[in-house]
Amino acid sequence: MERPPNLAAAIDAAAEALIGVLDSAASRHNVSVSPTQLRVLSLIMAHPHTNVNRLAELLDVVPSSASRLCDRLEAVGLVRRAADPRDRREVRLIPTAAAETLLRELTERRHQAIQAVLDRMPNRVQHELLLALLAFGQAASVSAPQAAADSAARTA
Repeated sequence: MERPPNLAAAIDAAAEALIGVLDSAASRHNVSVSPTQLRVLSLIMAHPHTNVNRLAELLDVVPSSASRLCDRLEAVGLVRRAADPRDRREVRLIPTAAAETLLRELTERRHQAIQAVLDRMPNRVQHELLLALLAFGQAASVSAPQAAADSAARTA
């Protein structure tokens, strides 16, 4: 099957629309942290043994920038630093209960906002979208290791 010439542009436009829906869900409920800080919290939750250096790698920033982000999150009670029991020279970043609650509530609001958009779509189109997103996610995960290797080769 031939790819429509504007498929990439359509996906880009859909991604922008999705970002708008997600941002709207966050802004309507007085989220007190920036999108970057939310990303940091999500990464720390997804990588339980993360330290500042690993976080910097995940964010593709210098460690001092990652440390300052963590300082701000620690100041508002969303992250705490703790010595790694396996190596006390290492300091782990640990999300607090407040961070877990914030992310859970934000995820629920985002899902509700997305569901409201999906409810305006016919069931058949929703099913086709699901299949397309699953295929896209699979293709992206296959290409992600190669992209990381290419990036590492460029910086070496």
